[in-house]
Amino acid sequence: MGFVVLMAMGVYLLISLGVVAWAISHAKKNGKSAKKWGWGAALVMYMIPFWDWIPTVAVHQFYCAKDSGFWVYKTLEQWKVENPGVMETLTTQRVPPNKFERGENFSISTTSWNARINSTHTSQGELFLNLWRREDKISDVKTGEMLAMYVDFSTSQVQRQAGWSGWKFWLDSQSCIGGRDKAIQFVKFVEQFKGEQK
Repeated sequence: MGFVVLMAMGVYLLISLGVVAWAISHAKKNGKSAKKWGWGAALVMYMIPFWDWIPTVAVHQFYCAKDSGFWVYKTLEQWKVENPGVMETLTTQRVPPNKFERGENFSISTTSWNARINSTHTSQGELFLNLWRREDKISDVKTGEMLAMYVDFSTSQVQRQAGWSGWKFWLDSQSCIGGRDKAIQFVKFVEQFKGEQK
């Protein structure tokens, strides 16, 4: 697939160079500015495949700066103080129950790790152009209280769900800067609350 994409891009580049050369030649024959016609043709040929690149990158960076991150609302130690002796009674099944829900532009997966702790993964999109939002949170089932949350944004999610990034590989950004580290922190936080496995 990669070879096909590279070949197609090579052909498109040759066509683009031909169009620019034709525009410059046409401008010279008709007494017009060859520079303006050449750059104009180059811009048009650039915009055909890349029109959404700058908006996608800008929106991704904006939402990453504004809304992404990892937040702990209650540590394991704080939770244990509020629930004395409960942690020792919690057990996690080898295959914990999972509930899945899907809508037109979202999917929600909830895993019940034990009698008190749930983790929920939500994927939303396409929010704008190629932007998708991922949210993971861990909650206390009894109180409904959120213990921690992780939010990240990616682009080209639709193609990635199909198993590849799509031919617009320059749009593919799987997470915000530092997003993977925050995801690891979230997973480690969840592991603390699982309890013994049976």
